[in-house]
Amino acid sequence: MYLEVKGLKKKYGNSSNTVQVLKGIELSVQKGQMCVIQGTSGSGKSTLLNCIGGLETIDEGSVKVSGKEIFGLSPSALSDYRRDNLGFIFQFYNLVPNLTVRENIKVCEYLTSSPLDIDELIKTLGLTEHQNKFPSQLSGGQQQRCAIARALIKNPKLLLCDEPTGALDSATSRDILILLEEINAKYGTTMLIVTHNNSIKDMVHKVVFVKDGLVVKQYENKTRVPAAELEDL
Repeated sequence: MYLEVKGLKKKYGNSSNTVQVLKGIELSVQKGQMCVIQGTSGSGKSTLLNCIGGLETIDEGSVKVSGKEIFGLSPSALSDYRRDNLGFIFQFYNLVPNLTVRENIKVCEYLTSSPLDIDELIKTLGLTEHQNKFPSQLSGGQQQRCAIARALIKNPKLLLCDEPTGALDSATSRDILILLEEINAKYGTTMLIVTHNNSIKDMVHKVVFVKDGLVVKQYENKTRVPAAELEDL
């Protein structure tokens, strides 16, 4: 199993005012799978993603990625883990405003010794004619494409996506999901996608439902629907 999470617990606050956000999460994802994590606001799904990504400390439990335990790693070792294994895509694009599309992507290219071909990636994501523009000159969908390219350039083994279509209209959301589907097929990238959108679960290999800090249901999707055919985005 590529990703294994066991007994994951995370709380915020101090002894007099503690909020237990994750209460013992259990889930697993195979290499190359696309997995959706669904749940209402406050269910703990984004905190779960951040714990897997080494952005939040873990209070208790185990998170193993490709057999490597990340619970208990030092800040320096966590930084290496993120650099060597992960790509992040967020709802808000976090592009550097005074860098062009190509420059934004190249910032992350330097983080790895085996990056993807930047020209091929820019072409795959439909950014060739926009590569010398600044973020302010792009539409929301184009900015998200740039953010995806930036996450992918270092050829991550695991792509963590937190509401990647949350700020986009339905047509642009579909385009982004088609791209993620194509990337998964082309590069075999394992993906975790946190989303409120109920339709996205139909296109992925595995679906995980989180409620009140616990996984209440998870299943393999036997009847996947291509992203291009999703309804009600």
